[in-house]
Amino acid sequence: MPISFISCAFGYRRGSPVFTDLSFRLPEGRTVLLGPNGAGKSTLLGLAASLHFPSAGAVAYKGLDPRRRRDRASYRRLVGWMPQDIRPVPGLTVREQIGYAGWLKGMSRREAWRRSADALDAVALGPLAGRRCGQLSGGQLRRVGLAQALVHDAEVILLDEPTAGLDPGQRERFRQVVTRLGGRHLVVSTHQTEDLGDLYESVVVLDGGTVKYAGSTAEFLALSGDRVPSAEASYALLVAGEA
Repeated sequence: MPISFISCAFGYRRGSPVFTDLSFRLPEGRTVLLGPNGAGKSTLLGLAASLHFPSAGAVAYKGLDPRRRRDRASYRRLVGWMPQDIRPVPGLTVREQIGYAGWLKGMSRREAWRRSADALDAVALGPLAGRRCGQLSGGQLRRVGLAQALVHDAEVILLDEPTAGLDPGQRERFRQVVTRLGGRHLVVSTHQTEDLGDLYESVVVLDGGTVKYAGSTAEFLALSGDRVPSAEASYALLVAGEA
């Protein structure tokens, strides 16, 4: 059962509330999260990853609520997260940083080190395992972030703009990684819609902290009413100011 948001409210200090009464459940399988800048996409993923906690309401997965200390470690072990900003840990090699991420998720050092090799291979960074993370390019760091989300074999994987700054070859590699993630729930926040019909089973559209659409990709594309379904046209119909 995917992550649920139950009457959630959240806002940053000295800012307007992002969510006031958010209630919905993330779809199963592979989901793309769309919305304009400022719609609340990163905040939604931050709540789902337990980076943030709602000021009211709850976030839950398999009966676990990360606001409860007794649930937090178990919840985080089941949920993998890649934020937009991937930073190298000073002094660590690529493989050490991935292993460190696994250890932070509750894995033993031996298991985290072993699984780090598999995660690096999944994102085609194996040849750079011994390089210092601080020496990587921006695109390579994005792949380190993806490997960190994969290393502990989470059931739900949350990726915030994972293809930002990647060249066409790197985006194709991301596509390949996504298609191999069978048996997991995946939520990807992105502005790119060209692969939507091929990669994702469900679509969620946020605008102004409100869920404008949550359903199948096929039904989302059909909203455009075009003979050839258009993700851009369907999106424009749902999001204020985009038509």
